[in-house]
Amino acid sequence: MDEVIKILVVCSNQEFSIVVRDLLGAKENYSVNFVMSREKALEISRQNIFDVVLLQLDDPDSSSKDFINELKRLDPNCIIIALIEDSRLSESRELIRWGVYDFISKPVNHEAFFLLIKKGAQLHSLSTTDYKIILGLKEHGSSLEKQNILLASRIEESTKNLSRLYEDLRSTYMRTIRVLAQAIDARDHYTHSHSRNVAAYAVVIAREMGFSVQEIENIREACELHDLGKIGISDAILTKEGSLNEEEWKKIKTHPVNGAKILEPLIFLKDVIELIRQHHEHYDGSGYPEGRKGEDILLGARIIHLADAYESMRSARSYRKVPLTKEEAVMEIKRNSGTQFDPKVVGVFLRILDRLVPVEI
Repeated sequence: MDEVIKILVVCSNQEFSIVVRDLLGAKENYSVNFVMSREKALEISRQNIFDVVLLQLDDPDSSSKDFINELKRLDPNCIIIALIEDSRLSESRELIRWGVYDFISKPVNHEAFFLLIKKGAQLHSLSTTDYKIILGLKEHGSSLEKQNILLASRIEESTKNLSRLYEDLRSTYMRTIRVLAQAIDARDHYTHSHSRNVAAYAVVIAREMGFSVQEIENIREACELHDLGKIGISDAILTKEGSLNEEEWKKIKTHPVNGAKILEPLIFLKDVIELIRQHHEHYDGSGYPEGRKGEDILLGARIIHLADAYESMRSARSYRKVPLTKEEAVMEIKRNSGTQFDPKVVGVFLRILDRLVPVEI
């Protein structure tokens, strides 16, 4: 018997509500709660954990963002699927930044609707236990292979439909990988929000250095995924309170290459992959995995390396319970300018230091 999927539907639109009720009512393994108000949704969410939240968003505004933030506060792994009008699809990028997983618009495609709920429930499980992360990744890989076959069968369709399908597939890949990366940060409560903070710092530095919009987006994605390769490293090493021995340190040094290998099949991430591979190279050639030196290291990777080091120094860790003060961290970066860090990047970092603000937890 299939595992029961718990769904919360927040919908005051009668037309949408009827469609969703009819669809969900046909599934025996769905446990569904319907509410019309956001207040009621929050009340019931304080007492229950749902695999998927279906949220009607007729007119996304700041109150919608606050509501989504509150759902995420109650359940950080909450998977939200927005029910929106087709005319609102242009706002999808902003809604994703708010925490929405994906979208359903009218007319509702039944197959896509149930597939999205299934994927959402799987991702909710992925982010709660390490075991389900591995199992869900295998299942998701199989699902993505089927989508690739579907993509190939539609090559003769119009360019517009083909382009949209490709973007949907790309978005699905990225959301899945991001969930895995966030789960890795969450394995140790000391590193919660680490990758998001690194991204926030690196983007400010890159923007100050005149990077293009696409280059900045590549750096942002590389920061979000830079520790993905740690998925194969045991918690005993990642959360060890004392110093690492030689063998443990060798395993830690494999994570840039392992992360790159995980992402290599995604050819649209080729620029991001190389940033991940090089993000622990040192300006003087003493870094890893290849010992690259100076200008042979991608400038974006040099930025990420500094942002990563600064965020680590400013945060508590299992091996260092008290974080460095801002002044201590800056002194350490200055001391290693020209050796570990690119002096040019250090100069920009010092100039915009007061604009580096960590994300909210």
